[in-house]
Amino acid sequence: MHKPSLTLLRLLCGLICFQDVCLRAAALSSQPNIVIIFPDDLGWGDLSCYGHPRFKTPNLDRMAAEGARLTNFYSTCPYCAPSRASLLTGRYQFRSGVTRNPTPDAGINDVGIPASEITLGEAFRAAGYRTICIGKWHLGHKPEFYPTRHGFDEYLGILYSNDMRPVQLIDGEKVVEYPLVQATLTKRYTERALDFIQRHKERPFLLYFPQAMPHKPLAVSEAFYKKSGAGLYGDALAELDWSVGQILVKLKELNLDERTLVLFTSDNGPWYGGSTAGLRGMKGNCWEGGIREPLIARWPGKIPAGHISDEVAMMPDLFATALAGAEISLPNDRVIDGKNILPLLTSTAKSPHEAIFSMQGARLSAMRSGPWKLHLQPPPKPKIWKPDERWNDPRGPDGVTILAPYEQAHPSEYPGVLTGDETKAFSLFNLETDPAEQHDVAAKHPEVVAGLKALYEKMNEQVGAVPR
Repeated sequence: MHKPSLTLLRLLCGLICFQDVCLRAAALSSQPNIVIIFPDDLGWGDLSCYGHPRFKTPNLDRMAAEGARLTNFYSTCPYCAPSRASLLTGRYQFRSGVTRNPTPDAGINDVGIPASEITLGEAFRAAGYRTICIGKWHLGHKPEFYPTRHGFDEYLGILYSNDMRPVQLIDGEKVVEYPLVQATLTKRYTERALDFIQRHKERPFLLYFPQAMPHKPLAVSEAFYKKSGAGLYGDALAELDWSVGQILVKLKELNLDERTLVLFTSDNGPWYGGSTAGLRGMKGNCWEGGIREPLIARWPGKIPAGHISDEVAMMPDLFATALAGAEISLPNDRVIDGKNILPLLTSTAKSPHEAIFSMQGARLSAMRSGPWKLHLQPPPKPKIWKPDERWNDPRGPDGVTILAPYEQAHPSEYPGVLTGDETKAFSLFNLETDPAEQHDVAAKHPEVVAGLKALYEKMNEQVGAVPR
């Protein structure tokens, strides 16, 4: 008498569970995908849509025409690892302790992203996303720092810069190639990205794609070598642009276009051979040329075509923006410095920041607030090289000889402006009237300096409060 009732009850429970699984699967399949393409050492002026007269980047130009472009987007550091830490955690790098570069050939092996941080990979995987990192990690090269230990289901790439030795290709947690043929890196990275998108077209994914180029040593495949008409740097950018185009084509082919937010920016300013489009300085210093970056965002149906914003934003904002786009809550147990900048990408909204900061090492180095830029410590003075002056790169290629070793950029090909007033601590520049930071106007605007110093001191208290 009770057996049919028990069977019916079990069938009902099974149907309810099945319905729940179906509903959760449907909810997941409707969530947007996030793609972050993050080339290394790309200058603010390296793209044709940002004004370069010789470097041709038609796919990125089209991405900007179909989406949005920011003109005042900043890195929190003029070099690699700290910038990446701020993107992946949404926090200034002093909070995670990643304030310098892990460097295996210099014996700096104890720097890396701590387990206490919540990365984009961890936040998205916890929300049911599949996650991958392809390319340069540079947040620690000991096993406890690997991408696969910090939220990424898959990893393919070099764990640090492509000029740091040994240059090994890692798949997951295993070395799969050494010596490494760098000329095919962009192509192979792109193929893995396309494969990942194809495999996960039915469920939401996070593709974090920190490309190697145009970091030195510049390397391109035979298909792009000497094809740009703008030297090896131009060739590398052309292949990078091709890679972006391949991603966009694949998304459209799989009908994922309107379900995918694609973000494109770089970690810091350019190395020799690149361009800051008339900004002062380069990679390694907090002049505008060292920290201002292009930012292009595309999301058909969400981001209006051809939108441009001159509002100030920064690298940690990409963390908050990616989570907001996917409707994932921010971590509520820690300070998140980044803000959701989707309003900047879609409307005439104002910057969500009163001030933003960039660091050199563990010290705040520069800040931007509205039109004002205050240097908190003087940037290092650049060495001026002559074209015929002999220069041997202390980090020549490791393993397989790279394509065109004698066509690498020479230090005389300085990417930024070298002129301007000598800068000291608390030098002030008005970037609306003087974007190249030529004229220190601190003496003319003591009230502005005083106001910015008060904001700096408030932030500096937080920097000093973080245990080292």
